[in-house]
Amino acid sequence: MAADPGCVFCRIARGEFGTRFLHQTANVVAFADLHPQAPVHVLVIPRQHLTSLGHSDASHDALLGEILAGVRQVAVNLGVAETGYRTVLNTGADGGQSVPHLHAHLLAGRPLGWPPG
Repeated sequence: MAADPGCVFCRIARGEFGTRFLHQTANVVAFADLHPQAPVHVLVIPRQHLTSLGHSDASHDALLGEILAGVRQVAVNLGVAETGYRTVLNTGADGGQSVPHLHAHLLAGRPLGWPPG
């Protein structure tokens, strides 16, 4: 699916806001969350517009793997890979997804409780 011109995450991925990328490949970018829920809170998104994990299919498997690889690399780059981090993929309104563009949250920098809420 092509980029959605009105989607804020598509616009970030295109560089329209000058967002500092913590990691990027041809298909994925990572940047700090504007409303962090932990000392380290990074979003990893595909450059391609994909509404949610629930809207993906087998043709997206490589991209989904690249998103998770991006989470792993950001954790290493930020020095939280050894102490631990949480990866969250919210899907749909009941799942807590607030932006209709697939994104993985990397949360770290403090002990994270369970259940998450």
